[in-house]
Amino acid sequence: MVQTLYVAKATSTGSGRDGHVQSSDDVLAHDLSVPKEMGGAGGAGTNPEQLFAAGYAACFHSALQLVARREKVRVRGSSVTAEVGIGPVGEGFGLAVTLVVDLPDVEQETARKLVDAAHQVCPYSNATRGNIDVDLRVA
Repeated sequence: MVQTLYVAKATSTGSGRDGHVQSSDDVLAHDLSVPKEMGGAGGAGTNPEQLFAAGYAACFHSALQLVARREKVRVRGSSVTAEVGIGPVGEGFGLAVTLVVDLPDVEQETARKLVDAAHQVCPYSNATRGNIDVDLRVA
């Protein structure tokens, strides 16, 4: 990276997945809980996969809107839903992501081109490329 424009800083305390996360500016502050599907109690806390899904969805949506502006395509009412799965891989765990992109009123072929281009621009996509499976779907 040539020039860092922004650094996000967050700290995890407590028991990891059953602990607490907080950003250095205190804007983000969440208790965490292990989902029932992973043997936890579930509950009111979020989990790292939900936080990753939220970040990836927002980042990809911004990349999509940037690409659409460059291509002069109007994408009113668009949305991106990120589904982040976690499961065993060898001795550890791995992630898989599905991004579901809804571009109402955009022709399917154009929508596919925008999604593919956004996948090249998005920092989350660039960070995960070659590391985890990312499935791109146009709704």
